Amino acid sequence: MGRNLQDDGRLRPVDLARGHGLSTQAIRNYEAAGILPDAERSPHGYRTYTPLHAKALHAFLALAPGHGHQTATSIMQAVNRDATGDALRRIDESHAQLLDDRRTLQAVEAALRDLEPVPQERGDTFVGPLSRRLGIRPATLRKWERAGLVQPRRDPRTGYRVYSAADVRDALLAHQLRRGGYLLEQIAALIAQVRTAGGVAPLESMLRDWHARLSARSRAMLTGAAALDAYLGYRAAGDRR
Repeated sequence: MGRNLQDDGRLRPVDLARGHGLSTQAIRNYEAAGILPDAERSPHGYRTYTPLHAKALHAFLALAPGHGHQTATSIMQAVNRDATGDALRRIDESHAQLLDDRRTLQAVEAALRDLEPVPQERGDTFVGPLSRRLGIRPATLRKWERAGLVQPRRDPRTGYRVYSAADVRDALLAHQLRRGGYLLEQIAALIAQVRTAGGVAPLESMLRDWHARLSARSRAMLTGAAALDAYLGYRAAGDRR
């Protein structure tokens, strides 16, 4: 039966799986999730796939590295229900997020260029004003304090946290790094190095890595776009037959 299926252009689940280094269960899962079009069934009830399914699988696997599994799934689901406009909108949103991430990186680099001690006359601040400035909850600042990202002193009379100009600088840097996807423990170690070294040198390798990851995502999006375009073209050609 395997030879007949392949000779007439149809593929067994195992054929589709092996061609992409996947398990047959993964193929069934992708179909159930709407990543692949519904499979045809043989007279005996076995799933059979076609080159259309192979194109769909290739497109999904190419989209995932640049857009992430969840977004790639939603793109393929939209295409397979003939909502191409929705799929393209999700791609646009993903590109917009990448652009925002690039701007975040630029903001981090700008913040690092301004890591010299801030004049004390800029004044101290409290948790409420600082949390509003950053657009985060006061509880987040307290969590950052426990993680060592900021080190506010306590007012001896009121017990309130008081953030110095240097604390504000560290909070701004922590906020940018969190937006860049870094974990609290990673940020705490970096800020500790900056405090000790008094400069941005400890962060240079991290910034290079961040640039490289964004570039890799951008290239992956190009690869995914080409595979999706091929899938869309194949679907359109099938509709014209």
